Amino acid sequence: MKLQVIIEQDETGYYVAEVPALPGCFSQGKTLAETKANIKEAIIGWLQVMNRKAKRRKELGIGLLKKLIKQAGLTVDEFNSL
Repeated sequence: MKLQVIIEQDETGYYVAEVPALPGCFSQGKTLAETKANIKEAIIGWLQVMNRKAKRRKELGIGLLKKLIKQAGLTVDEFNSL
């Protein structure tokens, strides 16, 4: 996967990096090399968090679906055959 990373130098001399495709994924560093290493770490962290959130949503969705099936008086097999 390739992601666009925008790196700019701010008025204090620090480098600031942003990944536009990943909302809220920012980092900074004193040097360009440090900033590149930091943004790679931020990207990995961002992807890990989103992966965990997606898994939780899926688990919640399956749990809710099973609850609704039960409330409807059906078994999962009966629901699947509809």
